[in-house]
Amino acid sequence: MYILGISCYYHDAAAALIKDGKLVAAAEEERFTRVKHDFDFPKNAINFCLDFAGLASKDLDYVVFYEKPFHKFERILMTTLQNFPRSWNVFREAMITWLGDKLWVKSHLKDKLNIEDKRILFGEHHLSHAASAFYPSPFQEAAILTVDGVGEWTTATLGVGNGTEIALIKEIKFPHSLGLLYSAFTAFLGFKVNNGEYKVMGMAPYGEPKYVDKIYDNLIEIASDGSFWMNMDYFSYHYSDERAYSTKFEDLFGKPRDPEMNFFTSHTRFPSYFGEKPSNYQELCRANEHYADIAASVQLVTEEILLKLANSLHKETGKTNLCIAGGVGLNSRANGRLLRETPFEKIFIQPAAGDGGGALGAAMQVYHGVLGNPRTFVLEHAYWGKGYSEEEIKEFLERNDISHEYFPDNEKLLDRVVDDIVDGKVVGWFQGRFEWGPRALGNRSILADPRSEEMKDLVNVKIKFREPFRPFAPVILEENAEDFFQGDGLAQQFAARYMLLVLPFKESKGETINAVNHMGTGRLQTIREEWNPRYYRIVKKFGEATGIPVLLNTSFNLRGEPIVSSPADAYQTFSSSGIDVLVLENYLIRK
Repeated sequence: MYILGISCYYHDAAAALIKDGKLVAAAEEERFTRVKHDFDFPKNAINFCLDFAGLASKDLDYVVFYEKPFHKFERILMTTLQNFPRSWNVFREAMITWLGDKLWVKSHLKDKLNIEDKRILFGEHHLSHAASAFYPSPFQEAAILTVDGVGEWTTATLGVGNGTEIALIKEIKFPHSLGLLYSAFTAFLGFKVNNGEYKVMGMAPYGEPKYVDKIYDNLIEIASDGSFWMNMDYFSYHYSDERAYSTKFEDLFGKPRDPEMNFFTSHTRFPSYFGEKPSNYQELCRANEHYADIAASVQLVTEEILLKLANSLHKETGKTNLCIAGGVGLNSRANGRLLRETPFEKIFIQPAAGDGGGALGAAMQVYHGVLGNPRTFVLEHAYWGKGYSEEEIKEFLERNDISHEYFPDNEKLLDRVVDDIVDGKVVGWFQGRFEWGPRALGNRSILADPRSEEMKDLVNVKIKFREPFRPFAPVILEENAEDFFQGDGLAQQFAARYMLLVLPFKESKGETINAVNHMGTGRLQTIREEWNPRYYRIVKKFGEATGIPVLLNTSFNLRGEPIVSSPADAYQTFSSSGIDVLVLENYLIRK
C-alpha cells in the first residue's frame, strides 16, 4: 500500500511517500525550487517521491493532506472578525489567499494528481505532528508532546502513543502559543519570523536572562502543569500581518533591534568581515548585550515552560519515553534540558519537526491510526531525499568542462580529504540522498577542522557571511560522544543523531574543539557507520590523524539559500564562495 503525505500553503511545503508503513522518500519543496521555506504546492517534491518509487499517481492508495484547511480558515476568519477593524489588512489578505488558493486543497490535489475524491484524505495539524514523531520512533509506548506556532486552532498538545493508537489528551489553543511568543521576540530582535528563531537560540548564551521576571509579570502566566495564558495586549500577531508585537511590548523592552546591526559583544569575536572596529565599539557592545539578555530571557522562559509541560506529561502518563514534534521541537537547547532534567529516559524528535514533517505524519496516521496496520519501521537516519549517481555527476562535470579527479578507491579519496582538512582547507561534502529536515547531517555538509577558534571566522569569511554568534556543529563518532559531552546513553538517543540536542562539554574537552564550542556547549551530531559509512570514515580518519574524532559540520549553502540538492547547486555554491575543495561522491574538484 502506497500513501503520499503532503504539507503546503503555510511554510516548508513537503511530500513524503510510505509503502506498507515504511518511508520510501521524503523532501521539502525548497530543495528543488531553491526558494527558502517554499510554501507553495510541492509539485517537485511529489514528483521526486513518485519517480523514486517508480509510481504514477494512479498507483497511490491514498493522498493525505496534513491539516484541515476549513478549520484553519475558521480560526483566521473568527480571529480577524473579533479584532476588527484593527485586523482589516489581515482580513483582506486572508480573503485573497484563502478564497483564491489555500481553501481548495482537495480540488488542487484532484487536479494536479489526477486522483479521485475517495482517495484524498485530510489529517489534523497536531495529530500529524504527533504521528510523525511517534510512529517512526523505536517506542511501542511513549508520551507525546507537540508544540508550534499554530495549526488549525491548537498550538500545543500532550498525548500518549500505544502501538498503533495515538490519543491527544490535552491542548492549548490560539492565540496562546509558545511558538508565537518566541517568534514575537525573534521579530523584535531583528530576525525573520519562521526563519530566524534559531538565531535567537544562538544569541542567548551571550546574554543573561535579566528580563525573565518582566516576561512572567507582563506577557505570560504559567500554571504548574506548564499550561499558559498570554496577555495579548503585548502582541499583535492575532490582528496584524506586519508586526508580531505591540507598542506595549516596545515600552517594556525598548527599541527593537535594527536587522542591519552587526551583532557582537565583549564575549564574541569581532570578525574581519565586519570591517574596521568602530570607534564606539564599547557602546555598541552594551547595546548588543541588551538584546542578548532579551534573547537569553525568552530562551529560558521557553525551556522552563517545556520542562513543566514534559514533567506534567510524565506524571499523567507514567511513560519513560518521549516523542516530540512541532517547530518548537527544533529548539535544541531546550531539548538538551528535557533529556537531562526530566524523568524521561529516551527522547525521539522528528528531524523535520516543523510543518514539513507533517507530510510524513499525515501518511503514517492513515496507515497506522486509521487503518490499524502494525508498525514495522523505525526512522534510523534522515537520508530520504534525492541522490545522484556517479554517471550523472560525471556527465555534469564533463558537460561543463569542469576539471576534476576521480577516485575509484574510496579510502584514498577520504585520505586526501582528511589531509586537506588538517591543512586548514574547507570542504564541500556531497554524497548520497539529501537529508530530510533542516539539518545538514553529512550528505550535504561543509566540513572543516574543529580545533582552532579561528576556523569559525574562516568558514564565515569564506562561505557563510553570517553572524559570529551562530554556532557550528560538532559531528562526532557515536562511540566517542560521552568522552566529550555530558550525558549518559548518548548512543541510544535518537535526537543526537539528528543534531537536535545541545549539551555541555565535559571538563576541558570543549577547549580542544573551539570552532564548535558555543559558550561551553555543542549542538552535536552522533554518527554510526551503518547509517553513513563514508561520513563515519572521514570523521574516524580525522580522529586517527589528530586524536580528535570530531569535525566541524555546517550546512552546504550560502547565507539565505536552501541547502544544496543537486551537483549543479553544489558546484554553484563552491564557485561562489571560498570553499577550497568540493567532493561529489568520488569526484574531487579544487579551486
